[in-house]
Amino acid sequence: MRVIPADAAYREAWLAMRLALWPECPADESARETDGILRSSREAAFLALDGSGCAVGFAEVSMRDYADGCRSRPVGYMEGIYVVPGLRRHGVGRALVGACEEWARSKGCSEMGSDARVANADSQGFHRAVGFREVERQVVFAKGLGRGWPPSGREIVCE
Repeated sequence: MRVIPADAAYREAWLAMRLALWPECPADESARETDGILRSSREAAFLALDGSGCAVGFAEVSMRDYADGCRSRPVGYMEGIYVVPGLRRHGVGRALVGACEEWARSKGCSEMGSDARVANADSQGFHRAVGFREVERQVVFAKGLGRGWPPSGREIVCE
C-alpha cells in the first residue's frame, strides 16, 4: 500500500469513495468539490493505493484559520477520511492521516483539527487511535427567518 497526492487520474475512484462517505452530498456537487481541491493551494487530498494500484482510501485536508481546541494558526484540518470496509484496521487510515499531517507541516501548521459526528463512535475511536483528543461536543441547530422555512425539499449540506 502506498499513499499519493490525489490527481485527475484517480478522480473517479476518489469521487466514488467520497460519495460512500458523504452519501447525502449530490454527485455533481461532490465532483465540483474534488475539482476545487485539485486546484487549491489551501486544500489537498491523498489516496491510498493497494498493491495493484487501485484506490482503497482517501483523506482530504485543508488549512483553516481556526479550529476548536487548537492554539496555533493556521491549523491543518482533516476534512474527511475513508477506507474501503475490507481494509479498515490495517493501517491505511493511519497512513492517510500521516500524509495529511506532513502536508499541514509543509504549510506551516503545528496542529491538526478534525471532527466526527456525535453518533459515529467508529470515527471517534479512529481519531483517538491516530492521536487526536476530543475537545468539544456540540449539537447544531437551524431556524428559518422568513418565507420558505422549513425548506420544501431536504436541505443538503456537504461536509
